[in-house]
Amino acid sequence: MRIVVLFNLKPGVDPEAYEAWARGTDIPGVNALASVHRFTVHKATGLFGTDAPSPYQYVEIIDLPAMDAFVADISNPEFQKVAAAFGEFADNPQFILTEDL
Repeated sequence: MRIVVLFNLKPGVDPEAYEAWARGTDIPGVNALASVHRFTVHKATGLFGTDAPSPYQYVEIIDLPAMDAFVADISNPEFQKVAAAFGEFADNPQFILTEDL
């Protein structure tokens, strides 16, 4: 199972501040969860084959074996601090649930 998160930063958020937080807190914090196989964050650079910008600035990929364990992990009060900080940066993130074919 994979969760794909698409988002832009809130107006006024410094991209360098978000990226420093992502590298120092978010990426290691989510990867430390027992329910997560792998978590990566990607900065969008454009649309393939065009000069057009991406409609989203950032993409997160969360690979996990089961949703129930992940929900339990992210419900932990300590992890909720990380989630709250993410909410200060991200403007209406879209969490897309997927499964392999």
